[in-house]
Amino acid sequence: MFGPENVRRRWRVEDITVTKPDVVKRAIAAAAIGNVTEWYDFGVYGYLQTTIEGVFLPKDAGVAGGIIVAGLFAVAFLVRPFGGMFFGPLSDRIGRIGRNKVLAVTMIMMALGTFAIGVLPDYAAIGLGAPFLLLACRLVQGASTGGEYGNAMTFIAEYAPDKRRGFLGSLLEVGTFIGYLLGATIATLVGILLTDEQLTSWGWRLPFFIALPLGLVGVYLRSRLADTPAYLKLEKESEEREKGQKVAGEFKKIFSLWPNLLACIGLVLAWNVTNYMLTAYMPTFFPDIQRIQGGGGVSEVTSQVLQIVVMAVCVVLIPVIGRLSDRFGRKIIVRLGSIALIVLSVPSLLLIRGTGDVTVLAGLLFMGLSLICFSATMPSTLPSLFPTVVRAGALSIAFNISVSLFGGTTSTVMKTLVGTTGDLMWPAYYLIAAGVIGLISIQWVPESNGRALWGSTPSAGSKQEAKEMVAAMRTETAG
Repeated sequence: MFGPENVRRRWRVEDITVTKPDVVKRAIAAAAIGNVTEWYDFGVYGYLQTTIEGVFLPKDAGVAGGIIVAGLFAVAFLVRPFGGMFFGPLSDRIGRIGRNKVLAVTMIMMALGTFAIGVLPDYAAIGLGAPFLLLACRLVQGASTGGEYGNAMTFIAEYAPDKRRGFLGSLLEVGTFIGYLLGATIATLVGILLTDEQLTSWGWRLPFFIALPLGLVGVYLRSRLADTPAYLKLEKESEEREKGQKVAGEFKKIFSLWPNLLACIGLVLAWNVTNYMLTAYMPTFFPDIQRIQGGGGVSEVTSQVLQIVVMAVCVVLIPVIGRLSDRFGRKIIVRLGSIALIVLSVPSLLLIRGTGDVTVLAGLLFMGLSLICFSATMPSTLPSLFPTVVRAGALSIAFNISVSLFGGTTSTVMKTLVGTTGDLMWPAYYLIAAGVIGLISIQWVPESNGRALWGSTPSAGSKQEAKEMVAAMRTETAG
């Protein structure tokens, strides 16, 4: 259903792809910096959402203003599938040097889109033109992100040795959380150090300006990676493979793998609904708690600090769980994350609705620990669902369709449901549904731990490891 097992053959040591550790490190750094930039923007936008509402919308926008600003956050996700459908197959079609160029282009688009938000005129200056310009910037960010993450996962997965793919893939998500931490911390500091008038008039712009140097660093790291001998070898193989390949044929091949696409969409749904519930919606949830519940929750600044603490804990634990997935397998950890969503979402929300800082922190930590079971394993699990020839394209399309329809809309859907029904438990119901879908989806996915990627030769981190792998595979074949 999900592709053939590796062809049983007598592998020789010279058949094994050996990538030196320093090359792998550079590949990870080059890929992860894109996530840092992307999630830096999300951290800044999420934490300054209330301020942005006052800057780009009229003063009397009321509850509708919050929904509109959340919608402007979500709209970037609506164009992500188009970015994935363009950049993903383009990356496959022109080979690995194409992947690197695509990653450079998406990095530049992302950084410029974020920087541009910081220089936009406000509603007081140009009226309704302001939110439309903000919309344009969000669309640029969405299109670039659509081509970024699927390619970044592919990039790391194809470089990583088979026995360390879980750990090395998890480092991509370390970049995600570091970017969010950086954005959230800077936005929080700006809010603390400036008066409300300073923040509204010019201070909110400062965090957006930092995206440009982050993007330049990313482009530099990715350009350096293209000069390595291992990279040039992969480029040559890709060029030979791509002769005569048609774009229409790529899409036909991708959509013929519909069971794999559906499994990918289900796993991404569980992962990203949890992700955006914690990172995009929770910072805006506490005012709703106080308004509807008449008490409880914590102040805005306290909630921001608690979120930062949770993100810091996640950064530390993600690579630990990535290592565990290399030892015990990806599926068991994804199952644990799905079951945690089903069992712990209601207790988590009840704690978050409490009054004490420690109580709220515990609720956020329950949600964060459920999330990192997915964050630590998905970058190594999802690329294994597709063959090398269409991996970046198929992964980008499935990933971005799921994020667009379910993940990125989480904040808007929750804001609408909670606002219209007055039921503060909607986030728990949503997370439980996501957990059920994740549990069903992982059931049909084969275990990828320690195995070569579909359509690729086995990969090792050294000649000695390659010899050990060949010996183990010959023993397995003989058995």
